[in-house]
Amino acid sequence: MKFERITVDPNVCTGKPCIRGLRFPVSRLLGLLASGETKETILKAYPYLEAEDIDETLRFAAFLAEEETVEFSR
Repeated sequence: MKFERITVDPNVCTGKPCIRGLRFPVSRLLGLLASGETKETILKAYPYLEAEDIDETLRFAAFLAEEETVEFSR
């Protein structure tokens, strides 16, 4: 799967996946969504983000969740 809006650069946010090279980590955007923020409120609060950034972030998270195997202790 190819992601056009998710970038990884060791010189930006210590190499964490970010939105379009901005110093805005994917994890921050996912945290906002997880806390109940809507696309509209996020876009209003961060005008440099675009709706497509949010859509691709969710696809990226789904991709990572599909690839990752987590074992829980009993």
